Amino acid sequence: MKKIVAVLTSWGPLGLLVLAILDSAGIPLPAAVDALVVATAALNPPSAYLDAAMAVLGSAIGSMVLFYIGRKGGQAYLDRVAAGGRAHRFREWFQTYGLITVFIPALLPIPMPLKVFVLSAGALGVKPLNYLLVVLAARIPRYFGLAYLGSQLGEHTMGWLKAHVWHLFVFAAALAAALALAVRLVSRESRSPKHP
Repeated sequence: MKKIVAVLTSWGPLGLLVLAILDSAGIPLPAAVDALVVATAALNPPSAYLDAAMAVLGSAIGSMVLFYIGRKGGQAYLDRVAAGGRAHRFREWFQTYGLITVFIPALLPIPMPLKVFVLSAGALGVKPLNYLLVVLAARIPRYFGLAYLGSQLGEHTMGWLKAHVWHLFVFAAALAAALALAVRLVSRESRSPKHP
């Protein structure tokens, strides 16, 4: 796998596109896309945002591939992973908070489970456009932020991210709580009877 990543790295922005497609389609390449966005931004700051755009595009394509895999066979996967009452509770929970579970790990450059939620989104009937918009809303700031950090901090970017991992976790928790609260408020408002 390291040889494949090395070859794709030598391809420049096109390699980053392919790497992002593979990573988001379910082939495990932990932090490879993040590291490559940072490295290319540090080595060639003028192309940092082109590289970020290619990572976003590749991630969107790969995520849609995994989403449609979930659409075709994800129900069997969910039945196998979450059997019985757990499956029902998971479905209810995902129906309420579903795309938050995709947004948070897709946004943050720290290892968090994402693929199971992508498969779940496909299996549980999330609209493809809604799913894609959530992925883009998360990946654009992630990859453009990494490109910015790489162009400014250079080789120190990954160290900076590691030094601030707890800040990122706190940010993720606060963001997840705020989004969950917003979902509950909107859901409660839409269910309340309307008075003339």
